[in-house]
Amino acid sequence: MTPILIKIGFIALAIFLVYKLIFSSKQALTLFEMHFKKGRMTSHKGKIPEKFERDCRNIAKAEKLSCTIRAEKAGDVRLHVSANVSDNTTQMIRNLFPFEYYDKKSTDNSKLTG
Repeated sequence: MTPILIKIGFIALAIFLVYKLIFSSKQALTLFEMHFKKGRMTSHKGKIPEKFERDCRNIAKAEKLSCTIRAEKAGDVRLHVSANVSDNTTQMIRNLFPFEYYDKKSTDNSKLTG
């Protein structure tokens, strides 16, 4: 009886570990998402820095972009631009993005005072 319980326990543990490995993929937190169609912003969600949004609208209008721009945070902040956008335009958008706005580290002031 005891060897059977040990086998059942081992199989249950193996199934649990396989389940965790397959279904516990860490999802990134979406900070914001902007959708453009023919140079106009059709929809957006999340909190977009005002200057970045304004500059992206200007670029999209000038280039007549139809794309999606999304910022995700999984440890560090990543900016995703649709694949149908040229490399030069993607680089212009990345140069405008305020990475330092999201990478601020909070300072513990209690350790700074004497």
